Amino acid sequence: MNAPHDNTAARRLRRWWLTPPRPGLQRLINPIEYRHLRAFGITRIAGGSVAAAAGVICLSYDAYAWAAFFLVIATLNLAGGYWFLTVAHSAPART
Repeated sequence: MNAPHDNTAARRLRRWWLTPPRPGLQRLINPIEYRHLRAFGITRIAGGSVAAAAGVICLSYDAYAWAAFFLVIATLNLAGGYWFLTVAHSAPART
C-alpha cells in the first residue's frame, strides 16, 4: 500500500516520446509530427518556399542581412520537408 509509484512524469514523457517506435535519427522527429509525416513534410516545403520568396524579395531591395536570414530558414525548411517525405515514403505500410 505504501509502495513507491513507478508512474513518474519523466517515465511517462520518455514513453510518449518513443511511441511509435522508430529507429536512429527518426527519434529526433516530434511524435506528433511523426504520426503525420506527409502533412508536416508538405507544410515545411510550403513554408520554405514562402521564406525563399521573402529572401528573394529582400535581395531585390538590397536588404542582405534579412535575405540571408530568410534564405537560411528556407533551406532548413526545405531540407526538413524533404527528409520527412523521404521517411514517410520509406516507412512500411500500415496493416
